[in-house]
Amino acid sequence: MNEDIKQKIEIALNSMRPFLEADGGNVELVDVTDDMEVKLRLLGNCSNCSMSSMTMKAGIESGIKNALPEVRKVTAVE
Repeated sequence: MNEDIKQKIEIALNSMRPFLEADGGNVELVDVTDDMEVKLRLLGNCSNCSMSSMTMKAGIESGIKNALPEVRKVTAVE
């Protein structure tokens, strides 16, 4: 995983973490594939929340793609 890309993703995630933490959750960067797919793990309350897919698409994926337009896809992994 390219450290520069990883650092930029972490910066983007850090800007969103307060909102996740307010609901008792968090997010962890698991991997960035060669074809620019970001794999994340939702933690805490976010891991089993009924709104987690909306949080991932509308919030987290959007924030990461705004910071790094070269990201092709953001997916949640177990």
